[in-house]
Amino acid sequence: MAKSFGPFGVGGLLLLAALTVSMLFLPLMLPPLPPPPLMLLLFPVGIMAALMFLAFSPAEAVGNVVVHTV
Repeated sequence: MAKSFGPFGVGGLLLLAALTVSMLFLPLMLPPLPPPPLMLLLFPVGIMAALMFLAFSPAEAVGNVVVHTV
């Protein structure tokens, strides 16, 4: 039986370690990228605004509301 470390097996642990090492050393070796256009920077802000609007808008679930239980 394969050795496991909590919820991860040996293969999963090696994959996570390889991802960690690549995220630590690749930014040091790759050239810096230019900043993205303003529209791409505002895209996550627009998604968050849409989610906030949907979260605080009233639900129109009149037919699904249980008023009386037996």
